[in-house]
Amino acid sequence: MILSSLIRKIFGTKNDRVVKELAQRVKKINALETTYEPLSDDALKETFNNLKSAVQIGKQSLDDVLNDVFALTREVSKRTTGMRHFDVQMIGGLVLHGGDIAEMKTGEGKTLVATLPVILNAMTGEGVHVVTVNDYLAKRDAMEMSRIYNFLGLSVGIVTNDLENDVQRKAQYDADITYGTNNEFGFDYLRDNMRYSLDEKVQRVHNFVIVDEVDSILIDEARTPLIISGPANRTLDGYKIADGVARKLLKESDFTVDEKNRTILMTEDGISNAEKLFGVDNLYSLENAVFSHHLDQALKAHYLFTADVDYVVREGEIVIVDEFTGRLSEGRRFSEGLHQALEAKEGVMIKEESQTLADITFQNYFRLYKKLAGMTGTAQTEATEFAQIYNLEVISIPTNLPMRREDMNDLIYKTEREKFEAVIKDIKECHSKGQPVLVGTASIEKSELLHALLKKEKVPHSVLNAKNHEKEAQIIKDAGAKGAVTIATNMAGRGVDIKITDEIKALGGLYIIGTERHESRRIDNQLRGRSGRQGDVGKSRFYLSLEDNLLRIFGSDRIKAIMERLGIEEGEHIESKMVTRAVENAQKKVEALHFESRKHLLEYDDVANKQRKTIYNFRNELLNPEYDIETKIVDIRFEFVTNLLYKAEIYEAISQNEYNLERLVSLLKDELNEDFEIESLQNKDFEALRALVVEKLSESFSVKMSVVDETQRKEIERILYLQVLDNAWRAHLYQMDILKTGIGLRGYNQKDPLTEYKKESYNLFIELVEQIKFESFKTLHIVQLRDNKEEEEHRAMEEMIRKMEEANANATLHHQNLFEDEEDDKEKKTARNEPCPCGSGKKYKQCCGKSGPKKGLLA
Repeated sequence: MILSSLIRKIFGTKNDRVVKELAQRVKKINALETTYEPLSDDALKETFNNLKSAVQIGKQSLDDVLNDVFALTREVSKRTTGMRHFDVQMIGGLVLHGGDIAEMKTGEGKTLVATLPVILNAMTGEGVHVVTVNDYLAKRDAMEMSRIYNFLGLSVGIVTNDLENDVQRKAQYDADITYGTNNEFGFDYLRDNMRYSLDEKVQRVHNFVIVDEVDSILIDEARTPLIISGPANRTLDGYKIADGVARKLLKESDFTVDEKNRTILMTEDGISNAEKLFGVDNLYSLENAVFSHHLDQALKAHYLFTADVDYVVREGEIVIVDEFTGRLSEGRRFSEGLHQALEAKEGVMIKEESQTLADITFQNYFRLYKKLAGMTGTAQTEATEFAQIYNLEVISIPTNLPMRREDMNDLIYKTEREKFEAVIKDIKECHSKGQPVLVGTASIEKSELLHALLKKEKVPHSVLNAKNHEKEAQIIKDAGAKGAVTIATNMAGRGVDIKITDEIKALGGLYIIGTERHESRRIDNQLRGRSGRQGDVGKSRFYLSLEDNLLRIFGSDRIKAIMERLGIEEGEHIESKMVTRAVENAQKKVEALHFESRKHLLEYDDVANKQRKTIYNFRNELLNPEYDIETKIVDIRFEFVTNLLYKAEIYEAISQNEYNLERLVSLLKDELNEDFEIESLQNKDFEALRALVVEKLSESFSVKMSVVDETQRKEIERILYLQVLDNAWRAHLYQMDILKTGIGLRGYNQKDPLTEYKKESYNLFIELVEQIKFESFKTLHIVQLRDNKEEEEHRAMEEMIRKMEEANANATLHHQNLFEDEEDDKEKKTARNEPCPCGSGKKYKQCCGKSGPKKGLLA
């Protein structure tokens, strides 16, 4: 330990060495400034276009032209925006181009930094994506920086939630540079893999992406997969019954609450009492599994989720509060029945659960890109996770001017009441002299409490719990005004600078007060980083109490012991570096738990991701007009007939007089509506029998398809194949959801749940592949085509595509929180004996209705 410390002092850290190397390259870039400064605008543009042409024809690589492009971009920025990239910003640009994370403090101009690698990488013509945390920042950054991009002839797109149609979306993605939010990019990827034509896809290749506020998107939101879902049609009565049981069970005697791991553990007495209340003999038997699941969620709703902290009740609905931003998350729903349990608890209308139609985690979405980079003010505390999950290195870049903010030690009080009294006193003192104060809270509940206390003391202030990002940005900007007092959840207004005047600097700059420590040190650092931008003066302080959740659940007993030993009186506090370190250790414990949670989610999604890639790749092959679907059908026909022979107990190794030809004829009639005479099948060995059946089915199929031309035939085959694939994939996702929900119980049987999940999901996937092949073949074989009615056929095909796309469009999109579901309007269901809407001519129960949860994964 002492040796490594000594080595760092002599040679510097690895980070120092990297920054030093990059600084040497910046010197070479700076030397080019005199070359580009005298050039006219047209000469600059011509130079850039020549470099771009050299890159696109493969004459030079991006690294070959990097120095010139960075120097050129800086010159263009000076002319169009009046901003000249600082040397540390050039270092940041080099880090981003290298596919790493640039950690740059708030106010260091990350938006401008991004223009350097964005322009360089856009030269290939494959597109560059810049991801921000909200629509407001995407629009703001794109518009501010487009002056630089447009000067060089590069087009800029913005993908936001308010785009009206896919044509507009596609146009934004076709631009050289596209700004947007992580949700929009992720959902567009999922939607693209539900399309029925390559022309309808909106995204191009996943080339290079820069993620702004990378810790917020790739860490904080990584536990929240993107989901496209539809209604699951499950009964909701169980939630009310379970809620009634949960209210009658007693804490400690019937169950215990583990706040650290956020779990509920039933006692033997509790299980016995619950069985009596539910009226069942065994709560954990297979037939009663739904009761135990609902009860677990009901107890969580009552004892682990608090109104105005984790959610609010508004207009008869449960609205989730984002744990990192404190904002209300409209439209999002907790999953696995938790949201329904909360609705039962609060006595509002219980809404239907939903079923996954397509999903992906942010980890696996962003790993699709050839090159991924990110920037933020706070990443070093999560460097291990970035390295392990994304293979990203965090490079901390020094500030342009020395940091002058004073970060004071935490003050710890015995009770929350004493803590807030001290906070109010501090705020009043600052307000009276005109020093602006930004107060960070960890929840809406605490924001409202502070708001009430300040109102009582007649201190004018703003409260920021906004859902409107533009309004939020304006409030944060004004937080540095003289005498301003602003209450905000810790992360609110992220990405917006607070600039202060010389008068405010003379008063000590912006004062940051944290009313409690967040579970993550990054969030605290982000709050502190609001003050002291670009060498400004400022100060920050956190006020804590032993009643704060972090200290109550994870805090060291040493803190309590110290306070008692010192005989701390009412209103008194302790302040020491040792106590601050103890608090940071508590935060590290929670961060480790969250890391494990995200890693756990990713390990399971990695299993699904391999399957997702296989299905999506094959889907893309089907969408390609050049794909040889005829050969595919021939291969499947051969496999199908082989499988049918095995079903009829006809094998290569048995003698002909043991063949069950009656069973074979029956199967051919039932599954393909084909009539075979037993006599025609007799006296043939296995190979000859198979060849005969394959040949007759091939002839029958060719005759049926002869009524349409070659182009229509291919289109029919392709669309029907896609429909079967999509239905089977959705049923498979439903089955995987069920598997994932119950797999944890295998741990009680001394089995690793993840290994079991991999094994079972692999078996399900093998069945899925066979299901897709055989169901598509059957559907194609029995579909009825009308003779000499081309226009009608064309209309029928268009109608079929329209119905399938409508079904996809009606699927609910949501950004899932801990596997949340989202309510979707129920579509009118096809009755089982009605004609199937796919146009096959069969009854729904014998066609698409066979694929679904009623008969398991493979109908």
